[in-house]
Amino acid sequence: MKTSPHTALLLALAATAGHAQDLTYPVVDTMQDTCFDLVGEDIDCPIEGEALFGQDAQYSGLPASYSDNGDGTVLDNNTGLVWQQTPQDDRLQYLDGIAYCGTLELGGRSDWRVPSIKELYSLADNRGELLTPEEGEPTPYIDTSVFDFEYPKGQMAFAGQYWSSTLYVKGPVQNGRNQAAFGFNFADGHIKAYGTGLDFYTGAAATGGLTGENGQTPGNYVRCVSGEENLYGVNAFVDNGDGTVTDNASGLMWQQSDDNIRREWAEALAYCEALELADHDDWTLPNSKELQSIVDYDRTGFPAIDEAYLAITDDSETLDFWTSTTFGDWKNYANVITFGRALSKAGDQTEYTDWHGAGAQRSSIKTIIGQEMTDDTTCSINACDYNRSDNLVRCVR
Repeated sequence: MKTSPHTALLLALAATAGHAQDLTYPVVDTMQDTCFDLVGEDIDCPIEGEALFGQDAQYSGLPASYSDNGDGTVLDNNTGLVWQQTPQDDRLQYLDGIAYCGTLELGGRSDWRVPSIKELYSLADNRGELLTPEEGEPTPYIDTSVFDFEYPKGQMAFAGQYWSSTLYVKGPVQNGRNQAAFGFNFADGHIKAYGTGLDFYTGAAATGGLTGENGQTPGNYVRCVSGEENLYGVNAFVDNGDGTVTDNASGLMWQQSDDNIRREWAEALAYCEALELADHDDWTLPNSKELQSIVDYDRTGFPAIDEAYLAITDDSETLDFWTSTTFGDWKNYANVITFGRALSKAGDQTEYTDWHGAGAQRSSIKTIIGQEMTDDTTCSINACDYNRSDNLVRCVR
């Protein structure tokens, strides 16, 4: 079996005095530790050469490592960020969340702030799953051995959204003029853009209901962070001149361009495992955190990627790229990162709109062979995501 590129990275890090801190953007592992088949059943992990080899659980990356500081804060030993251990228990509008963290004093610190979406996503633990009561106890997408988390009381269990400070700069979301900021849902394992309560074009307070022309959301929770701003999550790309790009911030090497072929999940895994590029044959399909690490959230146009270094060949509206990470709630789905418009529709909408925002993490059905996509599998209580089984692929090593 070929050496895991993730293991190679860990060995390289261990050989240095600073370990992960030598990288300004150490990509923390998703921690997914189980392999799954196309219909969502747990399986023994395949061996090299077998179908479905190369999924997330088969490559161990930089493991999550936290220290409870005993003062209401938690240190992430990989990123150097310090986190609020117990979040506020009320939903806040975006600006109220910014103000809350800005005035927080905790653990002898007063430099708290709302995290960026890349900082927030670093906490995601993909061993989570949102189960119904008859199925068992749900597991949140965060390490509850060090972080406090409660499912919302008196609301749907999946309503565990947390704000990031990262505004969606490419346009309004949903079906009106809504300004949005990204957030991560620690209850159901998704990134999406949530309405801030402000008008995208004017910055004035929006009016109307959740699905109105200027809809507001009920607000999100906040978990504040302390640490140097504008450091973690910033890429340092280098064009290697051989069809690959290295991010010196994360230590990951990327296939510079996709090959303009859409594949179902099994074929995506096999494609990366078989890829030979720039004298390397240890390419893999990236996990969710690896792929999200190259999203350009500051770019005002589409796609949400730094086109000075990385190319996307497809010019369609939907630019979902596969990850090797199975989606915890529906295990016949795998996570995708959306570099184009993250389409959904709700209510009386007949056309899909950019509901979740480019840079969202959603999920797609692994295959339509022997399965049927229905409203039960593509819709939540709020909206119906655009879903296809064939997505684009960019490999990593």
